[in-house]
Amino acid sequence: MQKVETIHTFDQIKLLADSRRTEILRLLMDSPATLTHLARTMKQSPAWVRHHILALESGNLIEISETRKTGKVIEKFYRAKGGAFLLQEIVLPKGKKSVVIFSGSHDLALEEIAEHLSRHVTVLSLPVGSLDGLMNLRQGLCQIAGAHILDETGEYNTSTVRHFFPDRDMELVTLAYRTQGLMLAAGNPKGIKKIADVAREDVKFINRNAGSGTRLWFDAELKKQKIDPTLINGYSISVKTHSEAAVLISQNKADVSIGLQAAAHQHGLSFIPLFEERYDLILPLENEKPLSPLLDYLQTAAFRSGLGSLTGYNASHSGEKVFA
Repeated sequence: MQKVETIHTFDQIKLLADSRRTEILRLLMDSPATLTHLARTMKQSPAWVRHHILALESGNLIEISETRKTGKVIEKFYRAKGGAFLLQEIVLPKGKKSVVIFSGSHDLALEEIAEHLSRHVTVLSLPVGSLDGLMNLRQGLCQIAGAHILDETGEYNTSTVRHFFPDRDMELVTLAYRTQGLMLAAGNPKGIKKIADVAREDVKFINRNAGSGTRLWFDAELKKQKIDPTLINGYSISVKTHSEAAVLISQNKADVSIGLQAAAHQHGLSFIPLFEERYDLILPLENEKPLSPLLDYLQTAAFRSGLGSLTGYNASHSGEKVFA
């Protein structure tokens, strides 16, 4: 079985920016071919094909699979080095400051951290939810992830991190404890009081994206209370951040969502608390040194003071290491 190879250098990406080379590579993924065969297929001269073959060969995308001698003629058969190629590269700013890519669950305190550290380091966010953030960390698409995944034992994140990274030394650092609950239109005009009310016909719900810690908690709660998700108006409509959900409610495009008390407060919404969770930052141990400006900031009075301005955040355990 052939493998899908990952393209992860700019030089390789630049080679494939030329559609002619991409076409040659795709033909060689299908089956080995000579310069003559390719020239005939593409209706070009062998010299034209040879120019692009040499470029693809220098980029380690193709190789010679077979050499045949027919009389005085030696034919080289070329083939692609993969059955398919996955383009995977993040284009980062080029400047004097170091760049940190964060991925995972959206968090309002991280926005404050990024602002505070902006003079020394650029923190860029890729909010995709807790599970996909850990997947991005596993694949090297970020240096640090954020998660709040509750397992069956009542513990946050540790078992999930062990599952994703059985072969690596990982570090979990608590960012904060956060209060989540029902974010409601100001004044709660629909009189929503509990999770079961979300399934009422007159209530429009806005969901969080699949794989987010909030969505995982909500789905588990629906199962526990034996509430059919198909009865919820808006269950299939989702957003990636607490802020997006709060904005939609403030614009009367939805009545309720599950989200952070801080997000509800920022957008003038009513709020019913449901649970407090531990939100952790997760990083491979080898990333600890380059991420030290961010991790050190969690220990400062300035961070704790800033966190105090976010309703529903508890900084009493911020900066503590959790052992997975």
